[in-house]
Amino acid sequence: MARHAAPKNPMPTTGARRTLLRAGLTMAAAGAAVAAGATGASAAGGVDPLTPLTSAVDASTTYGLAPVKNLQLDPLAGTGVDPLDNAVGTQVADFQPLSTAAVTGPVTSGSSLSELPVVGAATGLLPG
Repeated sequence: MARHAAPKNPMPTTGARRTLLRAGLTMAAAGAAVAAGATGASAAGGVDPLTPLTSAVDASTTYGLAPVKNLQLDPLAGTGVDPLDNAVGTQVADFQPLSTAAVTGPVTSGSSLSELPVVGAATGLLPG
């Protein structure tokens, strides 16, 4: 359709808007009433209405987080082009040498999230 042939006011009139709004509110109220009735009926029968939701959340977190906890964090670990393999160390006089290898080492060796020193224990709290 050419632009000059398009309707000038594509929005419904005020009366049509009011009718659409009333229809939408009626449908929303009917849906809420049906949902409340279903919840009341299942609660009266001794069945927890949140059981399907709870099991869905448990399954999605279990199967969604388990692979994440076991993925290698640094895909370039062990290669010659790993940008994270850049430990810096220093020693002043006869003090014990300091290095950042203790912090960056687990990541650059190809460890997963569950194998990291501090975070690994916390990932045990996650399902999966």
